[in-house]
Amino acid sequence: MPRITPDAAGGQNVCAFLDLIGYSEDTSTRANSDDGYNVIVGGTLFPDYSQHPRIAIKTRWGWSDAAGRYQIMAAIPNVIRTDTWDWASRACKVPDFSPLSQDLVAIYLIRRRGALEDVKAGRIAVAVDKCRKEWASLPGAGYGQREHSVDFLIAEYKKAGGRLS
Repeated sequence: MPRITPDAAGGQNVCAFLDLIGYSEDTSTRANSDDGYNVIVGGTLFPDYSQHPRIAIKTRWGWSDAAGRYQIMAAIPNVIRTDTWDWASRACKVPDFSPLSQDLVAIYLIRRRGALEDVKAGRIAVAVDKCRKEWASLPGAGYGQREHSVDFLIAEYKKAGGRLS
């Protein structure tokens, strides 16, 4: 469950979509985690929310430092070029990598993909399609990782209290 309230997020559908992403990225159900907020790619947990952990892990797809409930990457000089957390956290003016900051940045990324109004309206298949390049586990992402079907994700969205249009 996101730490941001439905009122602050823009409604229950937004919170349910955040749950959908956490579930899809395989963080929110990780054993002993803080609902996925402290998970590094591969399943390792990190202890400190003061900043993105920037711990590079060699995966079968290459190096990654994806972290948190939404598996957002940050730059590491000479290792990781993807700097999504760096620019998005500045745009959101968040002070740390806390659960609330992660929620705010994820909502910003959803909005940036043009999907936030679709999420609010319950057009989840459309929103998933618009966000597929942001999260590798969404159907059609094309990053070579495990992708969930839209039907599976919609079922998770509904379990989280989301409503379809």
